[in-house]
Amino acid sequence: ANTVRKELKEEISSIKKESGLVPTLGVVLVGNSTASKRYVSKKRQACVKVGINVMDCQLSEKSNEADVQAIIQMFNNNPKVHAILVQLPLPPSMNERKILDTIRIDKDVDGLHSASLAALSGSMQNPDHEEWKGADKLKFFVPCTPLACLELLDRSGVSVEGKRVVVIGRSMLVGMPLALLLTRRNATVTIVHKKSKDIQKVVQEADILFSAVGKAHMVQKDWLKPGVVVVDIGTNYILNPKAEIGFDLVGDVKFDDAVEVASLITPVPGGVGPMTISMLLWNTVKACKQHMTKKKKLAVVSTETSAC
Repeated sequence: ANTVRKELKEEISSIKKESGLVPTLGVVLVGNSTASKRYVSKKRQACVKVGINVMDCQLSEKSNEADVQAIIQMFNNNPKVHAILVQLPLPPSMNERKILDTIRIDKDVDGLHSASLAALSGSMQNPDHEEWKGADKLKFFVPCTPLACLELLDRSGVSVEGKRVVVIGRSMLVGMPLALLLTRRNATVTIVHKKSKDIQKVVQEADILFSAVGKAHMVQKDWLKPGVVVVDIGTNYILNPKAEIGFDLVGDVKFDDAVEVASLITPVPGGVGPMTISMLLWNTVKACKQHMTKKKKLAVVSTETSAC
């Protein structure tokens, strides 16, 4: 994750010198959730360190959908804001889908707009297209966590092509888009979920395992075949009065046991989480560069029109 951020810092410096633009992320936080505030704080700190400007807007728990949509529209209409993030989860009273779909698709750096998810699915019709050789070539945004998972594998020299890959979890935030990306890379993908039968048996066949179910230490050592690559996406809190913050953060996989079997395994914390934030920064820079390209095209059209 740190390597990615170093690369982004250099790229952002180049963007500033070339265009004078500062990549800017608009963040919407609703309510007073301690966890959400912590996540937003980490994202803000990461942005500042690489040179991304952050415009924060925190709304109270009493806010309604119209209030949130108004802030999003303000960011949508601000040409200095290149990217928009709505911190999830939203209060139960709010329609999450309705709010996420208020974000302009060219600023949807979390990749959670219905049109972004549809584009990811629809593009599978032509999996060998040149665009698929890198997420940077896609015109839409890919959700940050699935992107982080693949980035971790790429930087570890792990190829998924031809491998038996199991994804635990089918959320639209992680599991489903991850499965699509893996399929695109020619992996043989199986998704298991709470209604699946013989989950342990399926997992035991995996060459590469992604777990995003949100159940602490669900995956045990005897679920894993020797040499498996494990990417633990789970974020689970276990109460621990002795801990500085009152709880321990653990993954879906029992790390201390699994490490004896797996050839590679990502820790929790310190694995997918930091890389996910790095991918948010990466998508924000991508959004800024797309904005730069549009400005250049408009400038050319304007010049041609004047010449007439």
